[in-house]
Amino acid sequence: MISIEREDGVIVVGVFGELTLADYQRFEHEVVGQLQTAGRMNLLIDLRDMLDYTVDVMWEDIKFTRNHSHDVGRIAVLSDAQWVAWSAWLSQLFVDAEIHVFDDEGSARAWLAGGEA
Repeated sequence: MISIEREDGVIVVGVFGELTLADYQRFEHEVVGQLQTAGRMNLLIDLRDMLDYTVDVMWEDIKFTRNHSHDVGRIAVLSDAQWVAWSAWLSQLFVDAEIHVFDDEGSARAWLAGGEA
């Protein structure tokens, strides 16, 4: 399951349980809508309660990231899982966005607002 909110130019995404293709497509729709109305944006992605994701989500993410590699400014990921940090580091190679992994939401929001990581 996924929750998506817009807060002052930031799309806030929370993932709970298993992330499915339908969930990811909702996320894509929100990002594209934001791009059309306001242009480049920042993302706050909370993966602390994500348990799993389906293989088709991974493939969809690769395609979406490739198509929108210049559209996002900063991506703050909330997680304490080591694989998320490695994944963020690898993703940095394919997008123009700055990506940082945080274990504290306050620090993530401060960084998205223009602070230092």
